[in-house]
Amino acid sequence: MEALLELGRQVLQEQSFSTYLGAELTHLAPGDAVLELRLRNELRQQYGFAHGGVLSYLADNALTFAGGSAMQVPVVTSEFKINYLRPAVGTRLIARARTVHAGRRQAVCHCDIYAVSEKGETLVAVAQGTIAAMAPREET
Repeated sequence: MEALLELGRQVLQEQSFSTYLGAELTHLAPGDAVLELRLRNELRQQYGFAHGGVLSYLADNALTFAGGSAMQVPVVTSEFKINYLRPAVGTRLIARARTVHAGRRQAVCHCDIYAVSEKGETLVAVAQGTIAAMAPREET
């Protein structure tokens, strides 16, 4: 399991946007992923809670890590839907994703996103997405 987590962290490091945001992959097992992010002021919108784009980023990447770890091939997000449940207020965001079903070409995954504050964890968004296996690249 530790080798899979290290591989996932290497992949995350290769994503410039993820390193810019400060995302951390804290758990990766076949079909499961946890992505965390410290909620800095630059990631908040005008009312003081996390911008919806930040929550969408977490859902997108957590879903993809969960699906990719289940399928064990290079993958991309094919589509996802997110429902914002309440404002994300706190110091940290946690996205917990799991694979609902995985086949050879695609996986369907679910993600719960929590805001962490001094009161504990609060569910702030849920997402579901389809993760697709990448087609083999042709050598040029």
